[in-house]
Amino acid sequence: MSTSPTHGPAAPAPTATVISYAQRITRKGLVLGGIFMAMGVLFVVLAVIITAGLNGNDPQPVGLVALLFATIGYSGLKLFRSALALRPQSVSIDDTGLWLRNSAGQNVIRWDNLAGVAVHWSENDRNVRQYSIELCPSGPIDRDDPVLWGLVRDDEPLTPGLPRLRYRFVTSGEYARYRGPLVEAIRNYAPHLWLGETQREPGHCGSPDYDGHRERTAGTVR
Repeated sequence: MSTSPTHGPAAPAPTATVISYAQRITRKGLVLGGIFMAMGVLFVVLAVIITAGLNGNDPQPVGLVALLFATIGYSGLKLFRSALALRPQSVSIDDTGLWLRNSAGQNVIRWDNLAGVAVHWSENDRNVRQYSIELCPSGPIDRDDPVLWGLVRDDEPLTPGLPRLRYRFVTSGEYARYRGPLVEAIRNYAPHLWLGETQREPGHCGSPDYDGHRERTAGTVR
């Protein structure tokens, strides 16, 4: 069962609270990727100049060694492309629910499909707290939804009778600055779902089920 809306709006309301949480990471990636690509081009030019003797000296095959350093440009290209993929990522909160936008498109986790929302936190071995916003559905969800699957976790339900699969929005590290605005917006739009904060075991945030998602969606267009 997907959380895609079968009725109601197909996009966030104009008055929705919008949080573009990937802007800072995108900006860093674009800058660093651009620098690395420029350095790669520089090493290629240097290799050609030295190898062909364009600098006024005899041709030096040793100039080809510079091509080894030119691979940094390829790394920069991959970083630049990854940053571009992050660019559209944002969360919008309105009366309908929490809308997630990423490179795969946009979908909504509707308030009327949730049984509760909470903040969970744990401490790692360096006593650094890891936070997540837990969105617990009242029924089954599509664990392989093209937009939302990266948020899905299999965990003990908050209360007996609820499904194990839930949505977990990790708000630590680079995303810590957005935890406050996200929680405030959720509590404003869906105060009846708010369940407070709970301490969890270390490493509670976990990771998306990458392997399972690939196996379940192999050969399908999603």
